[in-house]
Amino acid sequence: MAEPGKKYCVYCLAEVSPLRFRCTECRDIELCPECFSAGAEIGHHRRYHGYQLVDGGRFTLWGPEAEGGWTYREEQLLLDAIEQFGFGNWEDMAAHVGASRTPQEVKEHYLIMYIHGNLGKACIPDTIPNRVTDHTCPSGGPLSPSLTTPLPPLDISVAEQQQLGYMPLRDDYDIEYDQDAERLISGLSVNYDDEDLEIELKRAHVDMYVRKLRERQRRKNIAKDYNLVPAFLGKDKKKERAARRKVTKEEKELRLKLRPLYQLMSCKEFDDLFETMYKEKMLRAKIRELQRYRNNGISKMQESAEYEVARDKREKRKENKAVAAAAVAVAAAGGGKEDGRGGREDGRDGEFAAIEHLPGFELLSDREKVLCSSLNLSPARYVTVKTIFIKDHLQKRQGIPSKSRLPSYLDKVLMKRILNFLTESGWISRGAS
Repeated sequence: MAEPGKKYCVYCLAEVSPLRFRCTECRDIELCPECFSAGAEIGHHRRYHGYQLVDGGRFTLWGPEAEGGWTYREEQLLLDAIEQFGFGNWEDMAAHVGASRTPQEVKEHYLIMYIHGNLGKACIPDTIPNRVTDHTCPSGGPLSPSLTTPLPPLDISVAEQQQLGYMPLRDDYDIEYDQDAERLISGLSVNYDDEDLEIELKRAHVDMYVRKLRERQRRKNIAKDYNLVPAFLGKDKKKERAARRKVTKEEKELRLKLRPLYQLMSCKEFDDLFETMYKEKMLRAKIRELQRYRNNGISKMQESAEYEVARDKREKRKENKAVAAAAVAVAAAGGGKEDGRGGREDGRDGEFAAIEHLPGFELLSDREKVLCSSLNLSPARYVTVKTIFIKDHLQKRQGIPSKSRLPSYLDKVLMKRILNFLTESGWISRGAS
């Protein structure tokens, strides 16, 4: 005898209270899932008739032995929630499923049944094919992990957060870059009677807004990556100065060449690349030096030090020989120009012996040579002082104030002697001196 409140299959008479299929064309025809799948026909009912799924609220997809006793309605709500809220938002997903499920229960059920269960093993492969791997990363992680891993919030005090208008839980600021970007989409609405042109215009607005958001996030990442916020607040400046080492000219040139890569790499990645390239450059220079030693028959580092000392001595001897040869040539040229005033010329050559081998000596007149020799002033320094005095004199005549700085080796006595000489020679007027 049938119990009240229970439903039975009209074909096999099995209880179908949890789940049954009702024919929409025949009256009082309800079949169990087994008879429905076998295509059972009885009376005027045919297998091609329309049907309606009737659930008593106790049907489970994973069977009655599954943990938690999740009904198929809850499973459907769970899948809708995971698509709507995304993986990880367990609190919102639990509220969507119903008050009977906690966020922890939702998380455990989804991971056990859909990720680690048979369904997950069948749908999620163990290895992802054609996955690009960064083999230079010591941990074997994916290529450029900094591009996918979000940076942590700023570690600053509450007073500094108020000063910057920073909200650490949201990782946002009160005043963002391009603050009015939201106006592009604030008035948008999708209507069913929109024309194609209107839809494309709305899509263009959304695309513009997305690009502004990306630029806003890019600026935030740069500020975090290069520690611009602590620098703005004046934190740890002394430590940074102490940690900085002197940058060589070669390093500056290499950084200028690599500057276009700043937009493609994070700060740490760029520093690692720069360090490896600079080490490579130094290693190449060291290899060339070792090859030079090997070509000269040196096979030990101890011998290389002796070789460098001997090489410096050879270079110095060559320089001394070149200077001596130039001095002999100048003396020979001076002897060939002797005339009837031979005694006077010989005396003049002896008087200029201290400065005749210095650069700029050939640019001086005889009187200027005598002046430089008497003042014990090199020709190059005299020419520099002479240029400054004449330039100042010409500027004063044009009414332009003089801003030239005199050399440190020029004292008052030298300045007075040189000014008197230039005045007597007619280079400058007496009023100007």
